[in-house]
Amino acid sequence: MKSVICLRNTTAKLTKSSKVFISHFRFKGGDSLASKGSGPPQGTKSTPPVPPGMPPPQTKKTFGPLSDQDRIFTNLYGRHDWRLKSALKQGDWYKTQDILLKGSEWIINEIKASGLRGRGGAGFATGLKWSFMNKPPDGRPKFLVVNADEGEPGTCKDREILRHSPHKLVEGCLLAGRAIGARAAFIYIRGEFYNEACNTQTAIAEAYNAGFLGKNVCGSGFDFDVYMHRGAGAYVCGEETALIESLEGKAGKPRLKPPFPADVGVFGCPTTVNNVETISVTPTILRRGANWFASFGRTRNSGTKLFTISGHVNKPCSIEEELSMPLMEIIDRHAGGVRGGWDNLLAIIPGGSSTPIVPKKVVETVIMDFDGLLAAQTSLGTAAIIVMDKSTDIVKAIARLSAFYKHESCGQCTPCREGLVWINKIMQRFVMGKAKMEEINMILEVTKQIEGHTICALADGAVWPVQGLMRHFRSDVEARIKQFEQITKKKHFSERCTQ
Repeated sequence: MKSVICLRNTTAKLTKSSKVFISHFRFKGGDSLASKGSGPPQGTKSTPPVPPGMPPPQTKKTFGPLSDQDRIFTNLYGRHDWRLKSALKQGDWYKTQDILLKGSEWIINEIKASGLRGRGGAGFATGLKWSFMNKPPDGRPKFLVVNADEGEPGTCKDREILRHSPHKLVEGCLLAGRAIGARAAFIYIRGEFYNEACNTQTAIAEAYNAGFLGKNVCGSGFDFDVYMHRGAGAYVCGEETALIESLEGKAGKPRLKPPFPADVGVFGCPTTVNNVETISVTPTILRRGANWFASFGRTRNSGTKLFTISGHVNKPCSIEEELSMPLMEIIDRHAGGVRGGWDNLLAIIPGGSSTPIVPKKVVETVIMDFDGLLAAQTSLGTAAIIVMDKSTDIVKAIARLSAFYKHESCGQCTPCREGLVWINKIMQRFVMGKAKMEEINMILEVTKQIEGHTICALADGAVWPVQGLMRHFRSDVEARIKQFEQITKKKHFSERCTQ
């Protein structure tokens, strides 16, 4: 394997016949580590296996702020060099060989015990997801796919990792690959992320040159390769099966499930798809221990999380904080508060454009974790906090999101293809006030007919903002319709008087 993989050659490699490509990764003589057992070498001590999904019970009552020594992403703002020499000083690639030799079972048990949940939006238990790959070998290689196709409006967290901490991602690929028995990882990166792709590709080349990737990684007997594939900007390719289709050189349209990627994924082989942040935090968890990571956040909401704060705040930023921290405290501490003060706040989108909006009265009490936001009838999503003050035309803002999702629909499912067009047209009438009162109930009925009736979750993400608008700001829509009706009546009356 060459130490440097050129960006321009990667796409050509991926478009070859699946059979030719897979044959390169077929096992010859069996897994060099698996043949010796997946546990630690004899004579070494190992921590006893932790029951799946059972992190230590959380007794804390207050959460955050996160102390500097507990931050995973110490170069989030790019104040240090991102290359290998500097990454080593920041703790990357430390004791990687020891972790590899402990075996896949130990790695998966540690991730389960840490309580790590997917950081891409769905929040599925990462350790449980990896355990689906531990099946009897059937001759097919296994692959890890990293979803770096960050296209959710308002979300910039993965971009910061790719730009400033690419070695955390590359090392995470290696350790995750060891856990699931993969022979290669594919990093599918958004096409617009040119500089980020260059930095990550350089980090991959540095890892090969240092012996951290390729044959006999870190002297562990484990072979592992990392490839990069650049997308073309389609939002729908953020869905795991659409991403796999694009990776194979096909149109990026979601697959009907089952079969799930763990059974039939990229090139027809077992595949696990994880978000950039999920993979990047893995090395630190394995080095510092599951109990350390599980000590942050509430039970079922463990760990630290990257948040993106944008909109009407004094200091927009990307930050790392402890989960379960109050939303108001996060905004005050890191973003300098709402522009014009908290009395000027109208609403907040807490987890990216696909999550339902919440008004000021909810923001005052909500905490930023999976369960806390679910109780508030919204979602953590990608933790992209979008703040809107009272100068915002809330109806127009949600209508803009509806137009975005209509444009990004792949058109494969009828409810999404047709329904999002209807929703966009009705929302545009709401903006102008030209709609009728009965159209409010009609658009809610349309959202219910779309939600849960498509192959992927793009349509769900398109209707949730509309549902949130009607749940909390229905009176604003009604007032706009009444105002337009009054203006129309006055106009007709004046026209009659002049005749």
